[in-house]
Parts: sequence; structure tokens; C-alpha cells
Amino acid sequence: MPGAARFEVIVPPPADGATRARLGRLDLPHGSVETPAFMPVGTNATVKALHPDDLEEAGARIVLANTYHLYLRPGHERIARLGGLHRFMGWERPILTDSGGFQVVSLGPLNVVDDDGATFRSHHDGSPHRLTPELSIAIQEALGADVAVAFDQPVPPASTDPRDVAVAAERTHRWAERSLAAHRRDDQALFGVIQGGLDPGLRRRSTSFIAGLPFDGLNIGGLAGDETPAERAAVLDVVVPLLDGDPRVRYLMGLGSPLDLLDAVDRGVDLFDSVLPARVARNAQLWIPGGRLNLRNERFRDDPRPIQDGCRCLACRRFSRAYLAHLFRAGELLAYRLATCHNLTFTLDFMAGIRAAVRAGTFPQRLPELRSHASQQRRDEAAVQSG
Repeated sequence: MPGAARFEVIVPPPADGATRARLGRLDLPHGSVETPAFMPVGTNATVKALHPDDLEEAGARIVLANTYHLYLRPGHERIARLGGLHRFMGWERPILTDSGGFQVVSLGPLNVVDDDGATFRSHHDGSPHRLTPELSIAIQEALGADVAVAFDQPVPPASTDPRDVAVAAERTHRWAERSLAAHRRDDQALFGVIQGGLDPGLRRRSTSFIAGLPFDGLNIGGLAGDETPAERAAVLDVVVPLLDGDPRVRYLMGLGSPLDLLDAVDRGVDLFDSVLPARVARNAQLWIPGGRLNLRNERFRDDPRPIQDGCRCLACRRFSRAYLAHLFRAGELLAYRLATCHNLTFTLDFMAGIRAAVRAGTFPQRLPELRSHASQQRRDEAAVQSG
């Protein structure tokens, strides 16, 4: 596929079907990303509490920024005048911007969605706005990210009436065509979004339709919401086999717990993003192999150990659990930086371990070990279902 993104499968899944996990490389204008990969979320052109150097040290190679939030504040035109998103946020590696669709449709009574687009009120000041596929693309082009995403209509898959899921999927298809027609930048990739909720037939139709369009990458949308892990797995088992032989990267939006990431990689997904590791860190939830720590618990006030023995993150190299427990109790901002550095390092190192196993051809054999390493963090997913 021509365009600003080139994806190469370096290690394909084994012929025996033991896993669909694969190792790849996504080449973008601001650098290459080895997959499977996790993208930290920089909603407002920053990963909360972190300096870009913290992200690089943690191992991030690509970050996500949010079209809806940057459109409302400070404005995409201002960012363009100031040299584009990379210069604005001081991040010279790849950036992906989402379409704004999730934020618009998740505003509930603040929005009205029709075939042309979505009318909504700003959560900042209540001012009215209208977002269409054409405007979403114009905003993302002004921001200048390496990857833009076609405007879509996601819905909570488990709690949405099947008729509404079907309407949203068909609307997403029409918006995909309009997004492609509106996209002009040849130095920016454009990814399309597969929808269809939990219905296998709708997912097959959406996969066929979106994969038939000349997008640079394929997003699997409408998951990481209110569905169960088993329901998500069933959807992936429908979608991914239909993409066998397709040369493009596969991206599941909004997935962040290590165990969910592992399961999706096993089913053939390449790219992920989520606010989860950073958000739970700010709530004093720290991830360690096979478990999690709540640093607000009394027992950590006198604990001299690092968060995790052998961890290379800024927090673990220099500070104790007792110190971080103190920072959280004192309301010191350093607590958020150190905790976020740790959870993102944990997540990115976990993904690096997955890649090493796929590269070595041992991923199926190591699945039990990897699942044990990630076994407790999924419970934190509930902390971000509303966000």
C-alpha cells in the first residue's frame, strides 16, 4: 500500500497455528516502531506528569495524542502556527492522533450524532461544536502527526442495542470513505476503523469493507469498552483471520492491561494504546510481576524496598516504596511522575519481552509464564471504563 506508513512482518506466526502472534516493524516519517507495541496516551499533547525524556527512557517509541481535546484547547490552528505537534510537545518520535470520535460519542447527552457528523458541547465551557469526517481530518492534518485515524462512531458493544450497533457500523463505513476523500497529506498515514460490536456478521462485513479501502493501517475499534475478555477474544477470532495476507498493521484501540495485551497479541494484533497504566499510577496503583501494590496501604510507609527489584525505571533506581507512599500522602506531584514512569516501564518492558519471545519462536511455550507475570493488572481496567 502506498503512503506514509510501511509495515513489514519480520517473524510471521508459526505454520502450526499455535499462535497468531507476529513480529513486525512499522516505518513512519519520524521513526520506526517494532511491533507488537504499546502507545502511551498523551491526551493533551503530554503524557500526564512526564517529560518526553521520561517516555524515551521508559521505552516508548510512539505516543497517541487526542484530536478532540487538542481541537478544543489550545486549537489545531494554533499548534500548526507553532510548527506542528512534534515541535509543540517536544517529541521527535512518531505520533498517532485518534479521530476524536470516541470522545464525541461518549459525551452522552452533550452530543447528537447524525449521518453527516456529530454536534456536541465542549466539556470545558459548554460551547457548541460540529465535528465531521472532513473536519476531523483537517484537524489531524494541521496537527501533523505521523498517523491520522478516520472518523468513526464507536459504541459500547455489550450494552448497545444491536440495531444501533449496525447503524453505527454502516455510518463508520460512509465516514471512512469521506475521511479518505478529505485526506491530502502524503507525509501522513491514514488508518481506517473496523466496527460492528460483538456481532460476528457485522464484524465480518465491517472488516471486509474497511480492508477493501486504501488505508495505511487497520484499526479494530469498538472494543476495550464494556465487553468481557471472552467477548473481545471472540471478536478478534472473527476479524483477524479475515486479514490473513493483508499487508497492513493491525491496531486495537484502548487496550491497556498487560494480560489483555498478551491475549490480543496471541490473537494477531500488533498495536495498542490506553490511558490505563498512567491513570492507575496516579491512583497509587503500581504494577509488579504477578501483582500490584496500592501505595496508600499502611504497610508501605516503612517499606525500604524499591517498587520492583531489578526494575530499570526512575522510581525503582533511586527511591523506596516508603518514599513514594509518603509522596502520595503528602500530595506531592513527584508521586505522579515516579509512579507513571514505573507503570509505563513495566508495560513497555512486558511488550519487549513478548517481542523477544516471538522473535525466538518460543512465544507459545512462554504463554503460561507471561500470563503469570501479567495476572493481576486486569482488575485495574474497571478504573478507566468511564474515561
